[in-house]
Amino acid sequence: MSQPAQSNSETDLKSLPEQVEEAVRNRAVPISHLLRLMSALDADESANENLRVQLRARIGMPLGA
Repeated sequence: MSQPAQSNSETDLKSLPEQVEEAVRNRAVPISHLLRLMSALDADESANENLRVQLRARIGMPLGA
């Protein structure tokens, strides 16, 4: 049985760095969500550069990896 989709209210409670870290670990996160997170990181001048690097690597990772 599949897990229910995470509601927006649960996602809204997490900070941007927490959302990015979770998305990097979870291979089931769609590329569209990863790209939205990257856009949010780019808009946040105080965002950690390491998070950007991790997210870029995750976006570029082959599906079979």
